[in-house]
Amino acid sequence: MDLQKMLSAVDHTLLTQTATWDEIRVICDDAVKYRTASVCIPASYVKRAKEYLGDKMAVCTVIGFPNGYSTSAVKALEAKDAIQNGADEIDMVINIGWIKDGLYDQELDEIRKLKAVCGERILKVIVETCLLTREEKIRMCEIVTESGADFIKTSTGFSTAGATFEDVALFRGHVGPNIRIKAAGGIKTLDDAERFLSLGASRLGTSRIIKLIKNEEAHGY
Repeated sequence: MDLQKMLSAVDHTLLTQTATWDEIRVICDDAVKYRTASVCIPASYVKRAKEYLGDKMAVCTVIGFPNGYSTSAVKALEAKDAIQNGADEIDMVINIGWIKDGLYDQELDEIRKLKAVCGERILKVIVETCLLTREEKIRMCEIVTESGADFIKTSTGFSTAGATFEDVALFRGHVGPNIRIKAAGGIKTLDDAERFLSLGASRLGTSRIIKLIKNEEAHGY
């Protein structure tokens, strides 16, 4: 796969609790240099990052992160605040307890509320696949398809596991044609990235791909 095509699918991500502005600025610079899809950063840095980047790069942030059990009203307020600060894309975490309780209509309503806040901006729905059964994953494919969101996303990267090839293939077989797939968490190699894309993902949430490329450049590979 063409390297630039791969990079154009990357949400260059830094969501660690200890992230500093200097570190955020570096990933912003790298995202512009390598022409990624976006930078995905904590909400507290969105305003400063957008002012720094202007129109050179899309800014993505996370809502209800990483556990997803904030109320729908709080998630909507978070999203509204992030958009007012300049966020171009929103990645929200579902209420996983609701899914375990079979409260699918409540989750559908929550996602619709977040999409209403986002309007034309991209909304990605993080379903945390490592915590769901196969049947629950399929049901979430159906809910996200019905909700009007733009993406279904595998993982936060903060739970027991990240994206798997099997889950991306499962998503591809069960989401509607209007829903794109984001694989996130544990994407360690260029081969991993290429395979996720070949299975149907159109976004990759990772910090490692650019680190690998920069390392290769530093060593003259």
